[in-house]
Amino acid sequence: MVITSTATHPDEQAQSIFSTFASRYVREPIPRFKMPEKSIPKDAAYQIINDELMLDGTPRLNLASFVTTWMEPECDKLIMASLNKNYVDMDEYPVTTELQNRCVNIIANLFHAPINEDETAVGVGTVGSSEAIMLAGLAFKRKWQTKRKAEGKPYDKPNIVTGANVQVCWEKFARYFEVELKEVKLSEGYYVMDPVKAVELVDENTICVAAILGSTMTGEFEDVKLLNELLTEKNKETGWDTPIHVDAASGGFIAPFLYPDLEWDFRLPLVKSINVSGHKYGLVYPGVGWVVWRSKDDLPDELVFHINYLGSDQPTFTLNFSKGSSQIIAQYYQFIRLGFEGYKNIMENCLENTRVLKEGIERTGRFNIISKDIGVPLLAFSLKEDSSQHSVFEISDQLRKFGWIVPAYTMPPDAQHIAVLRVVVREDFSCGLAQRLVSDIEKVMKLLDSLPSTVSNKTAHVTAITNETSEKIKKSATETQKEIVLYWKKLVHGKKLGAC
Repeated sequence: MVITSTATHPDEQAQSIFSTFASRYVREPIPRFKMPEKSIPKDAAYQIINDELMLDGTPRLNLASFVTTWMEPECDKLIMASLNKNYVDMDEYPVTTELQNRCVNIIANLFHAPINEDETAVGVGTVGSSEAIMLAGLAFKRKWQTKRKAEGKPYDKPNIVTGANVQVCWEKFARYFEVELKEVKLSEGYYVMDPVKAVELVDENTICVAAILGSTMTGEFEDVKLLNELLTEKNKETGWDTPIHVDAASGGFIAPFLYPDLEWDFRLPLVKSINVSGHKYGLVYPGVGWVVWRSKDDLPDELVFHINYLGSDQPTFTLNFSKGSSQIIAQYYQFIRLGFEGYKNIMENCLENTRVLKEGIERTGRFNIISKDIGVPLLAFSLKEDSSQHSVFEISDQLRKFGWIVPAYTMPPDAQHIAVLRVVVREDFSCGLAQRLVSDIEKVMKLLDSLPSTVSNKTAHVTAITNETSEKIKKSATETQKEIVLYWKKLVHGKKLGAC
């Protein structure tokens, strides 16, 4: 949910909506922030809204987002046919419920959950990974509290250990449910959580350690296997049983197909729950996410509610209640339509297009590649020292004139002096688009080179005069870049990225 705000304008035109073509049906302006007194023809309503939406960005050129922006027409038909089905009405829509259960089992098996032939997986569909993380976090908190109560120990100061690169939904969970967030700080050149430092932060109040499979910042996979080994040793030494949650929002539908031998999932004993975003590389429109648990023992029964006022006894474990069924159905469509082979082919194609983009960016000679070859198919890159008098924020702004939405942002603490651009390569980002983007970046760089610097007194090397000697001292490009970053951080407020 985005918290809205409206500006107060004395100008009557700012308070009303006008439409050129809709005036064939509507002659009076429509109030912008109040419900109109009278109805208008459906054609006019459509035209008015359609005209305003033309100013939105083009979803397929939105390279900031991990979220799916294209699906096959056949799936679009299924989505439209199920828009009026409320997912929570399980008794009225039993087949939809069955499709959700199939999806949970497919994902659990993909993540190597230890499920016997006569067992079903434990999990639930959510509106995105944000809700999935909230549910997983609540399960960890309740299990920890129950154990502490049984041992007669304090249970009022739970904490979670994460890297500073976590998505903002982890901060939301910590704040909303009163859990301390202990973050492992990053460093230049190492932009994911260090397992050694993470385990050092673990104490008797740690309800879990959260590892990221596909960092929002760079796409890199954290070393969950090493984390599992180190945490196992600490648990033996202390007598604790601190578990691991894997936030696989971005990487959960990539690793099984591109890196099947990588151990990050339920093959590791301490991994008790995993979340994944169906609307990212699960290839479904927003919003659908999933959370699966290792076993029933990892989801406390007291968190599951039972209702019967919709026709039968229905267990539910969600933060919300009513929601659409269409994304659940779309997820099942993708699973049976593509199969393992189809997903593998799509992920390999994304990886190949990432390589094409990387080679093109490297050929410009202006950027350092920050992202790794193994991880989510994306490219994060920063400006080289002395390569430009301008910042990545200006490059991002100029690219919008070509239709591209390429985010620029600073890294989390303690690497906040590094500013990068990031391009997420999705299924609908073709090799041709990658080549065109490189060409447009080169055009932007040429344009910026012809303009005076807009930051740091419009010079690449800022001079300062000392009080003692009055000598002019040239600042290094690194110092200049830090100043640029601080300037632009004021504009972007240093907020974390969010796309769960």
